[in-house]
Amino acid sequence: MFSFRNSIILAAAMAAAGLAAAQAGNAYPGIGRAATPKEVAAWDIDVRPDFKGLPAGAGTVAKGQEVWEAKCASCHGVFGEATEVFSPLIGGTTAADVKTGRVANLMDPSGGRTSIMKVATLSTLWDYINRAMPWTSPKSLTTEEVYAVTAFMLNLANVVPDNFTLSDKNIAEVQKRMPNRNGMTTQHALWPGNEFKGSKLPDVKNTACMKNCAAQPKLASWLPDFARDAHGNLAEQNRLVGAQHGADTTRPESKALVSVAATAPAVAETAQAPAAVTAANTTQEPKPAAAPAGGADNKPAQALAQKNNCMACHAIDKKLIGPSFADIAKQHAGKADYLAGKIKSGSSGVWGPIPMPAQSLGEAEAKAIATWLAAGAAK
Repeated sequence: MFSFRNSIILAAAMAAAGLAAAQAGNAYPGIGRAATPKEVAAWDIDVRPDFKGLPAGAGTVAKGQEVWEAKCASCHGVFGEATEVFSPLIGGTTAADVKTGRVANLMDPSGGRTSIMKVATLSTLWDYINRAMPWTSPKSLTTEEVYAVTAFMLNLANVVPDNFTLSDKNIAEVQKRMPNRNGMTTQHALWPGNEFKGSKLPDVKNTACMKNCAAQPKLASWLPDFARDAHGNLAEQNRLVGAQHGADTTRPESKALVSVAATAPAVAETAQAPAAVTAANTTQEPKPAAAPAGGADNKPAQALAQKNNCMACHAIDKKLIGPSFADIAKQHAGKADYLAGKIKSGSSGVWGPIPMPAQSLGEAEAKAIATWLAAGAAK
């Protein structure tokens, strides 16, 4: 009995000590708890220019080419040179740039700019791919795939040879071959640099207005009716990551936003970006759905297309990165089996220079989407 009682007392003392330790690490006692090391590690994924934070691993150029063609080429082109969707990633660097660490083409005012021309630190490239790519499924690449894709991009830029393996062991040496490694400057005054010798930065020498100051402007923005749906429904084109998912441009503009914008016409006329209307539209009541053609319920098929990221490249009745579903339906009416096969295996050269990679959805889902397309892709 004595031994049992001592065990209970010891257990209670250990629990109390654990609670006290947890609260000691919490800046707001009684609210939440301190994050565990495992939880912190899940968020602490940034990689510094000195490569602190870089996970152990390796990837070959050959592996990177496989991943690139499957998950990257549809937006960036087979060689990273495509301009149809985003600015080109590769091009504009030379062997001389690798030696000097300064990209000569950046001094040409008539020339274009690629990512590899501008980026100075290899950690930036690795970190961005790791946290943001692929565009439709960020953070889905394995550590090996990130190393491999980075190695493939460096190979395209002639920084590393075809048989190279990039790893945490040799990445610092590869940094010494980055074409624009010596091109970074702090003279733009965004942060302090040695060239200012401790003096005030140029951007903090302004004199505050103390009299006859202009009134605080009212800022607003909206799309005019004729341009609102000119490029398809923005809500269907944004990936489901982040706080804003795009405005539903198939519906009229928010009356509240238009009334605010009317009070500042000079500002509104010069600020018609779709991103500015996103927040206002997300709170509107949903528009009643029109009756599907032929009485069929098309919503499940559209939901599958949204779930499998088809809407990242396609819209129902507007061309985006790929053709509209309506155009596909016209060309392949009644060919459900053919369309299901194309969805699974991928396609290239039919609708333009950007290929569609093979999709990993199940047979039943591919068949459901294909059947909807073959029947006309009605809303």
